[in-house]
Amino acid sequence: MLVVDPAAGAMADFAVRDLPSRLRAGDLLVVNDAATLPASLEGHDTEGAPVEVRLVGPAEEGTWTAAVLGAGNWRWRTEDRPAPPPLPAGSTLAFGCAHGDGAPALRATVVAVSAVSPRLVRLAFDRRGDDLWSAVYRRGKPVQYSYVRAPLALWHVQTAYASRPWAAEAPSAGRPLTWRVLLEARRRGIALAAVTHAAGLSSTGEPALDAALPLPERFDVPAETVAAVTRARAARGRVVAVGTTVVRALEGAADAGGGRLLAGEGRTSLRVDRHFQPRVVDGVLTGVHQPGESHFDLLQAFAPEPLLRRALAHAEHEGYLAHEFGDSCLILPRSLSRGQAA
Repeated sequence: MLVVDPAAGAMADFAVRDLPSRLRAGDLLVVNDAATLPASLEGHDTEGAPVEVRLVGPAEEGTWTAAVLGAGNWRWRTEDRPAPPPLPAGSTLAFGCAHGDGAPALRATVVAVSAVSPRLVRLAFDRRGDDLWSAVYRRGKPVQYSYVRAPLALWHVQTAYASRPWAAEAPSAGRPLTWRVLLEARRRGIALAAVTHAAGLSSTGEPALDAALPLPERFDVPAETVAAVTRARAARGRVVAVGTTVVRALEGAADAGGGRLLAGEGRTSLRVDRHFQPRVVDGVLTGVHQPGESHFDLLQAFAPEPLLRRALAHAEHEGYLAHEFGDSCLILPRSLSRGQAA
């Protein structure tokens, strides 16, 4: 874990198990407790052309927003995947087959195509409720990318505290947080709270669609979390978001509340970057992100770009790993002492 102190303009190397020692009594650590869906469905259109549908999340009237990729699989880089066949409204897709495990194929109809990209569609499945969830979990797999060495099981992409299945991709900043680390934080007087945020897709390989990411995402900020933020502020504690999704949830909720953090569910299209002044979050535990990524843009709300680039160069020199199974970076003011700063 690389610890970056924007106030001191310094950084130092630690392990994730050291996270509680980088925080102070009265600080608040907020996690995203969304469980990760098996959001990748492989199937074909009515002509037999192969497609992969990556579910983004529920939309209006029982439909789902989804990104569609063409032939290939996770071993191909997304940018090398061909476009899917044309899928105008009314097109049908089938996932699985009736003679495989005995269960009928899951089918979907394209009810709308986004103006952003023809690869972004809204689907109506041929079943709802428990029947749909059962079919998705039977047919679906986790979304994954070519830098992963082997196929992922669903348990690979869950955090220790995962609850409702809202996330299209894993809220991966929380993946290294074991209960031992979290309980040690509580023992030190650091408060814990949660939001649920529907972490979306990080890449589709289609430039126009990738430029629009992140798409609007839903969140739920419980009243208990709002109260925890209020207590941290009263104690002069810092609010530390575990992941960029938590930043989007808390800041999106505050934006919807006119600057005041309110409890409840919502949907945010808030884009956080160097021009954004956070109202709720003081620091963030995240992964190792590259310039040009929306995650890197978001981090500039918490540290200046030159410091982030210097931290990235340090991380690369020291062999830090990127992506969702990589190493961690804590960006938090006053997280280093004089003796630790470098």
